[in-house]
Amino acid sequence: MTLSVQFLTLIAMVSSGFYLGIIQETFRRFTPYWKNSIFLTYFLEISFWLTQTGIIFYVLFRVNAGELRLYVFLACLLGFSMYQVFAKSIYKIALEWIIQITTAIYRFFKSLFQGLIITPISWIIKLILRIIVSIITLLGSIILFILKMILTPFGWIAIGMYKVAPNRFKNFLHKIAGFYSTMKNICYKYLKYLKSKRR
Repeated sequence: MTLSVQFLTLIAMVSSGFYLGIIQETFRRFTPYWKNSIFLTYFLEISFWLTQTGIIFYVLFRVNAGELRLYVFLACLLGFSMYQVFAKSIYKIALEWIIQITTAIYRFFKSLFQGLIITPISWIIKLILRIIVSIITLLGSIILFILKMILTPFGWIAIGMYKVAPNRFKNFLHKIAGFYSTMKNICYKYLKYLKSKRR
């Protein structure tokens, strides 16, 4: 490698170490959100370090075609140490500030979306359902009223015919009504027995 390439490699690796300190600090800040899941913790840890290794090696490859030297690791360690000494406390404050601003923006747009879209749509759907229920109830009342008007004369005729009917016919009707009531009670008891068996 030429001297200029070595110098660029040194600068790139110091910058990469500094970047690694920043990204590692950011990753650790969000670690508590998934620390309760062992699988997710191991998966994200492995993915994080594999990703960062790939990024740093790509930078090295772009600078000196991926040639590894001892000073490459030392430069990367130097950059990481520089972050820990000079920038860690400042970055942690800036990170918390960025998180708070991002959270506030998210909550604002969430409330805006809720107020402008979700709430009106929910209110319209409830209004439509109430109108449909009211129409169905009204139609049901009208149909029942019409049926009552139609069937009432037939009921009067049936009552009149029953009064003038012979006693044998009346007894026959009583027997039919008793049979229907008996069958109804038997079916009800049988269903009740089946329900108790299922429990």
